[in-house]
Amino acid sequence: MGAGAAGAGARGARREPVRERPEPGRTRPEAGRTRPEAGRAGGEARERAARRGGDVPPPRGPRRPPPKPPRPPLVLRLGSPRRRINFGLIGMTFVLSIFAGRLIQMQGLDSKVYEAAAADQRQHTETIPAKRGSITDVNGHDLAVTVEAREVSVDPTKVPAAVRPKIAKILAQQLGKDEQEINAKLAKTGTHYQLLARDVDPVVATRLLQARELPALSAKKTYKRLYPAGDLAGSLIGFVGDEGNGLGGMEQAKNSLLAGRDGEQRVETGRDGQRIPMTSSQRTAPVDGQDVRLTIDRDIQWAAQKSIAEEVRKSEADSGTVIVMDVQTAQIIAMANAPELDLNNWRKAPESRYINKAAADVFEPGSTNKVITAAAALEARVVTPDTVYQVPDSIKCYDQVLRDAHAHKVEALTFRQAMAQSSNVATVMAARKVGSQKLYEMLKAFGFGTAPGGGVPGAEAGLLPDYRKWSGSQSCTVAYGQGVSVTALQMASVYQTIANGGVKIEPQIVAGTTDASGRFVPAAAGKQTRVVSETTAKEIATMLESAVGEEGTGQLAAIDGYRVAGKTGTANRYDAELGRYDGYTASFVGFAPADKPRLVVLSVLQNPKKGHFGGQLAAPVFKDVMTFAIKSKKIPPTGSAAPTVRTRAGQ
Repeated sequence: MGAGAAGAGARGARREPVRERPEPGRTRPEAGRTRPEAGRAGGEARERAARRGGDVPPPRGPRRPPPKPPRPPLVLRLGSPRRRINFGLIGMTFVLSIFAGRLIQMQGLDSKVYEAAAADQRQHTETIPAKRGSITDVNGHDLAVTVEAREVSVDPTKVPAAVRPKIAKILAQQLGKDEQEINAKLAKTGTHYQLLARDVDPVVATRLLQARELPALSAKKTYKRLYPAGDLAGSLIGFVGDEGNGLGGMEQAKNSLLAGRDGEQRVETGRDGQRIPMTSSQRTAPVDGQDVRLTIDRDIQWAAQKSIAEEVRKSEADSGTVIVMDVQTAQIIAMANAPELDLNNWRKAPESRYINKAAADVFEPGSTNKVITAAAALEARVVTPDTVYQVPDSIKCYDQVLRDAHAHKVEALTFRQAMAQSSNVATVMAARKVGSQKLYEMLKAFGFGTAPGGGVPGAEAGLLPDYRKWSGSQSCTVAYGQGVSVTALQMASVYQTIANGGVKIEPQIVAGTTDASGRFVPAAAGKQTRVVSETTAKEIATMLESAVGEEGTGQLAAIDGYRVAGKTGTANRYDAELGRYDGYTASFVGFAPADKPRLVVLSVLQNPKKGHFGGQLAAPVFKDVMTFAIKSKKIPPTGSAAPTVRTRAGQ
């Protein structure tokens, strides 16, 4: 069986198998059958061929099944359409309920919150600046005024880069600014606001806003401060900064009164910053500041500044001061400094000029202080004007030898004559009879060591050490004005007290103010204090009149037709920067008419290089200013002659 099968297989290899052809009109039996049926048909065919002795065709291998189509995505199949609809309605109801709840919360519960938030986004508060009050002299002449101005700004995001250089050039020319500075501000496109200039004239601002080639400009109404008199009483008046606050002098001291109170306006604006028409606004009107009237007389102030400035220049002094004061009211008529502060260019001035030296600079007064020693001695009745002293040119005080200004032999001098000639030695001799405690108390009574008050800004108290702390030599030098420090205002107040019959009045710088209705309200009178008796004051006045006479050191202060009383001062000057005495302080202070005093004038020069005596440098300034003042005030001569007094010992 195995051989027959092998032979049959060999014969089958040499002969091609005979394939049955289907009969015409018939198809192969496999064509319309399923695979099991085709398998069975194939097997039957092989059996029939084997019975006929023919070759048996080899069996066919199993066919690969065709690739299965991709599975459709898994879909939840619900058996009932009604169930699908119910699930959909439940889902929609849930979503809508969420939206409805949120809507109720926003429009019902939180509506006020969102309404307020929206309003805050739309509403903006604009400040309405109050107009600052004016500062005038005693006659109403403007010294500081406020005028309308504009703040010009730009929105850099609305300025195309291509036209920036051209626009920067135009703006720089019109606003008086640096072109590069303007260009840099235009380039800051990360912001919608850049301030270009303050204090712009309204006409200029309007012209810029109307120019078509200048887009995105805005102008805000403001005010600017002007000083029509320039440097007239500059350091006394002070100035105002960019924020509208006073930064010195009366501008600072009376800032709350002058500034008033700004108003405000709440307006609704859109995203572009423009106001929304027909929307509501809330407005609080500003309250303008009140005017302040000073006691300063513009004309006398001008004369005082002119005179002291010329003397500072001629003597090459570091600085100079003049004060003019009314004897009967202690009102300050002039308060001049040289060099003075130009208020229209205060930013460019050195800070040293911001200080009102007449009220703030402290110095040792020298011989002008001798009137206080004389007052103490006369009040204590240890001397009289006619008391005679044998006066050498020097005196020993503990470990120091104190000298007169000029060498001389021992002279017999009355106390009046010693004051006229400004003898240091005679003054020390009188002070020893008074004693340190009483001298200290008299200095205190005249205002030393205490700020004078009266509203003068920056007024200092000076330096008056307690008498128990005086050194041995200081107990002598204080008598003639060394070892104590005062301001020009304090020293002028001393002579106002003497000229006013011994009654000290607190110095006044403010004559009054205007109220809300514009009505002038006078300032209260200064506090009055009796310091010495009227008799003592008159005796000192006659001694001071002798100091301006033929034998006195103040002859250059004499005024034709008027009786003048006054005193020279020449003191060593302490330099705080050097930490030692260096140079001199030259001064003169007096009043006129001597027999019926109306005005006090004090002049001081600090560290003059050409000359240093008060009678030489300061007395002529006193004469110039006093002459102008008494003519301006129309003060006539009294017509009386100076009383005959004993000026020499033995007369």
